[in-house]
Amino acid sequence: MTEQQSVVLDDCDVFVVGGGPAGATAAALLGEAGLRVVLADKDKHPRFHIGESLLPHNLPLLDRLGVRNKIEAGAMRKHGIEFVSPYHGKSVRYDFGHALDKRFPYSFQVRRSQFDEVLLHNAAAKGAEVFEECRVSNIAFPEQADPIVTASTADGACRQWRARFVIDASGRETLLATQLGTKERHPRNNSAAVFGHFANARRLEGRDEGHITIVWFDQGWFWFIPLSDGTTSVGAVCPAEVFKNRGADMESFFRALIASSPEMADRLKDATLQGGVTATGNYSYFTKRVTGDRFLLAGDAASFLDPVFSTGVYLAMLSGFWAAEAAHGCLAKPARTAKLLRRYTARTRGAAAAFTWFIFRIREPAMRNLFMSPRNMFRVEEAVLALLAGGIFDGWKVQGRLYIFRMIYYATKLSHLRFRLSKDPRRHVGGTRAAAGN
Repeated sequence: MTEQQSVVLDDCDVFVVGGGPAGATAAALLGEAGLRVVLADKDKHPRFHIGESLLPHNLPLLDRLGVRNKIEAGAMRKHGIEFVSPYHGKSVRYDFGHALDKRFPYSFQVRRSQFDEVLLHNAAAKGAEVFEECRVSNIAFPEQADPIVTASTADGACRQWRARFVIDASGRETLLATQLGTKERHPRNNSAAVFGHFANARRLEGRDEGHITIVWFDQGWFWFIPLSDGTTSVGAVCPAEVFKNRGADMESFFRALIASSPEMADRLKDATLQGGVTATGNYSYFTKRVTGDRFLLAGDAASFLDPVFSTGVYLAMLSGFWAAEAAHGCLAKPARTAKLLRRYTARTRGAAAAFTWFIFRIREPAMRNLFMSPRNMFRVEEAVLALLAGGIFDGWKVQGRLYIFRMIYYATKLSHLRFRLSKDPRRHVGGTRAAAGN
């Protein structure tokens, strides 16, 4: 008997790769619906993960899963966002309670190790069979047969499952996108990040202590996320070329970036780095396809955006809900499979696109000027706040005003261009360049 033949092949309805927010959400919902669900995660929980800031619209999702109280017990309330611009010499704070939709005035800052563990245990409690320290190495798609998932456990044993449907929620490992060759970098946002946790960082005071702070600097932007245990998550996102030319070890490089920002240097002058510094490349990417024959990709396995607006966990959990709905529908009514998968693709692409326009322009001077000089003409500021809270499906009242914001942005950008041209001596008839040509 060969080694391949000796592997026991188990059956399940849905196999979920990855136990992060997308995978654990989908597994919990499918298990609750009575399907045979297997979830495999390569790590042992709790485990470290970055991306600690939730959006207000995360909270209804946590309510639906029944875990909000457990999450809130270890979280810090986040009532808004602070933007700090050295180019304007000031900071501006936005409060979620002033958004167009007043129902979601706050969210949470969380330790992802605790947050993800709660979601994973919830999936198990609702019927999913959860395997930790189980790394999926391959998913085969035989013709006219169900997918075969191959994985290895912590003790080196090989496991295989025959699944009627597969959800790849493998996160930044992008298992299926890598296997199928469909992963691509965002051409307009080729960034990398370096981050660490600090004790005794200077925070905002009072109710605003839980705000996430975004600090612009010459090479990118910093995040500053206060956590309930007294530590603060700090990270810098820069173009990938900055990392390639760093000329120092990663911790020294990170500290040099902090020193280059007076605001961050001041907030961290009495702080102590807890543990090491971590860096990650290929920060923003997407996959050319998010569904296929008996599979779909969810969360970071499908795409990842620059995290300036803290969209990661929210979009992952949303996709987990949609993935569960699509998978359940495909199994219950196979004749509707094509329609359901098209709908899933449209939803996930549309959700990412709602934020992408802003993210791609966040370092543009025109966009910085608008964020640093807020005006609520036509209630546009309230609509932008609704977007930043995660209200991407709040209807025409938000969408129409966001369209107006885009027009204001383009008008602002045009005025900047005209100003630069008016100051260019080459444009002046009596200037040196014109005189030299006479």
